[in-house]
Amino acid sequence: MQWRAISSAALALMLLALPGNAATGRRAVVFEINGAIGPAIADYIAGALAETNAEDTGLVVLRMDTPGGLAGSMRKIISAILASPVPVATYVAPSGARAASAGTYIAYASAVAAMAPGTNIGAATPVQIGGGLFSGEKKKPDDKQNAGNTDANESGDTETRKLINDSVAYIRSLAELNKRNADWAEQAVRSAASLTASAALKLNVVDLIADDVPDLLRKIDGRTATVGGKSVRLETAGLQIVTVKPDLRTQLMTIITNPNVAFLLMLAGIYGLIFEFTSPGTMLPGTIGGICLLLALYALNLLPINYAGAGLVLLGIALLVAEVHIGSFGVIGIGGVIAFGIGSFMMFHTGVPGFELSLAVVAAATIVTAVLFLLVIGMLLRSRKRPVVTGKEALLGAEGEALTWQQEEGSVRVLGEIWRARSARPLAPGTRVKVVNRDGLVLFVEPA
Repeated sequence: MQWRAISSAALALMLLALPGNAATGRRAVVFEINGAIGPAIADYIAGALAETNAEDTGLVVLRMDTPGGLAGSMRKIISAILASPVPVATYVAPSGARAASAGTYIAYASAVAAMAPGTNIGAATPVQIGGGLFSGEKKKPDDKQNAGNTDANESGDTETRKLINDSVAYIRSLAELNKRNADWAEQAVRSAASLTASAALKLNVVDLIADDVPDLLRKIDGRTATVGGKSVRLETAGLQIVTVKPDLRTQLMTIITNPNVAFLLMLAGIYGLIFEFTSPGTMLPGTIGGICLLLALYALNLLPINYAGAGLVLLGIALLVAEVHIGSFGVIGIGGVIAFGIGSFMMFHTGVPGFELSLAVVAAATIVTAVLFLLVIGMLLRSRKRPVVTGKEALLGAEGEALTWQQEEGSVRVLGEIWRARSARPLAPGTRVKVVNRDGLVLFVEPA
């Protein structure tokens, strides 16, 4: 009986050790990349890959639909993919999705690249931060070596060519690592070439076409892929599919690193602090403004911004404040509105889809800023110059009526209240009087 128990335990251990068996609990983890790739998505994917354990995870699937994203965020994800001990498959899905720009680089970096029917990949030409897309102007060849090269890398200045050549070298290295079509990858960078799923499969840009994630797992089972610089046989049959959604922190980072949200947070922070300095003691504008400004600074630290544009925005606000104090008949105020509007356009002019300011947001922010500073803050400052309307000062100069009077003293009604009063001369009841001074609860009056 003892030997039979030991044999049963050994058989159970052997079954648990079999790869791909459901009893092992091994899984295929699916992470979603939807929309532009920015700092929040990069932290989400890189952190998830770093925490993924090769013992219980047989495959990581990046289900992707993206127009592109920031170069820094893309490289962070690719570094995490290349360092992952678990095979990573990039799956462009569902039908109608795309892996454009940064998505193309990520697909080339993955051990497995797959697409759903009706998807596309490519258009990987890099974009100058703060300068828009590369110019289409052609430069004349300087020598025989460059005479035959009329690609986009000859169309810009030195910085443009350096950026293009660096991107070409980067994507070709990824293609060679995973034995994919390096020549087409270069075309995707230089000429913004793009392919459908079927064409990408024929040209060895991707490894297969799959209808969904279960179909993907079936088709890649038994294939050989490069993981961590080594050739690994994929065992994906029977893996349990687990989809991991972004956590609350990632969702919050995604919201605040949206350029429109970051821009509005910055303005709200500046407005709040200015209102607090204008009307000290209210507390609420200063508290909300401080929180918004800190969130905006955190987001701006992660986003590629044009500092000249940010400087123009701040200059515009400063000019509007100066207009309120100085009163230059609108000259400084108009300059402030112009500087604010131009700076807003320049601030996030990255040329990267998903990381540009909306025209509606810029227009609305410019109008609201002009109204707030020229009207609301102007009213607050003008209210400081008004006469005090409480206490002793509120009664001086006020007019009233004498009610009763005996020699130099009597009673008067002023501002709806009855007061004891004194005068240098006798007053008849009903006489209109004017307050000239006050001593405690006694008013000194004279005929109005």
